[in-house]
Amino acid sequence: MRKRFGKSALAAMALLGVTAAAAYADSFGAISLSPATGATGWSHDYSSRWEAEDVAQSHCYKNAGDCRVAIWFKNACGAVARGDDGGWGANWGAESRQAQRAALASCSNHSYGCQVIRWQCSGGY
Repeated sequence: MRKRFGKSALAAMALLGVTAAAAYADSFGAISLSPATGATGWSHDYSSRWEAEDVAQSHCYKNAGDCRVAIWFKNACGAVARGDDGGWGANWGAESRQAQRAALASCSNHSYGCQVIRWQCSGGY
């Protein structure tokens, strides 16, 4: 009886360890932008930066040919803002409002009348 309890306890601890490790795995996202048209593509909850960027780019390329990765983020949020004259800025933050404010500030350095055109979070943020 004692032996069985020991194995069960070890199995339970191992399962909890795997679950805890999965909960803390890094989660990447990205936003891609066409500077000419304002088209965007985005991704979230990917296991690598490169995978997140590739997915964002492929979604953006469906609507424009000049897409580029504007921002990537890990366990956080990213945002892109675009101005009235086509200027843009991007940034990230620990939560969506912080990312949006930072993107607006970045855009305002290059343009006027900036508005957030896309934000996205990764990793449950």
